[in-house]
Order: sequence, then structure tokens, then C-alpha cells
Amino acid sequence: MEVDVAALDDVDDSKADLIDGAIGEASMFHETFGYYAQGVSRVTAILPNDWDRRLIRYETPATNGVVAWCLEAHDLWVSKALAGRPKDYEFCRSLLVHGIVERDTLLQRLEATDAHLEKIKLARIWVGQPRS
Repeated sequence: MEVDVAALDDVDDSKADLIDGAIGEASMFHETFGYYAQGVSRVTAILPNDWDRRLIRYETPATNGVVAWCLEAHDLWVSKALAGRPKDYEFCRSLLVHGIVERDTLLQRLEATDAHLEKIKLARIWVGQPRS
């Protein structure tokens, strides 16, 4: 129902604001199509080192030449786990249950962040393999 969208060249968050206004929650777009985009800045999420080297290109004829660069699944899991909201827990759990992400890779990526230690400890519990 929701997707976070960041324009990588949005230095002052003005594009994030435009995204929210045009296709964000409670917009006409949301009411019409039943889903929405949340404009975020490049620094909103806590991501593992080198996340930008693992971005996945997404383009189809339906995008009319627009290219989306999507987070790799493990990087996405880490960012959601470190955000730590209830909806993030459900999302992270689903990625694990359906085999979309692997525990060992998640643990490695968690260690490759600048997140606060308490957030990392909670995310390790979500992985199902807490470490001290």
C-alpha cells in the first residue's frame, strides 16, 4: 500500500515534499489507486555500507523511460528493522518467512551500519539469532 521514494539528487528535500503532495498519503492519487508514495530524503533510512552499489534497476515499458533504483532486499530489511516500527517488524518477518532474505547476510549487513547498538541488538532479535 505504501512505498518510500527518494530522489537521489534531492539536496534540500524539496522533491520529497513534491512526492508527498502529489502522490502521498491521503492525496487524490492515494484515494484513486489505493496506494501511495512517501517522499523521503536520502538520509532518512539507516543503511549498510555500500548499499548504493547494490541498488537494483527497475524499468519496464510501462514506466515510459523512468528508471527506479530499488534497495536490494537485505539492505531494505536492515533499514526497516533499524526503524523498528510495528509495521516494519511484520514486513521484516515476512521477508524472512518467505526466504527472500538470508539470516547470515542480514547479520553481516547489520554490522556494516552506523546504527546505535541498541537498535542493532533489537534487529538481531528480529533475525532470530541474537548476539551479544
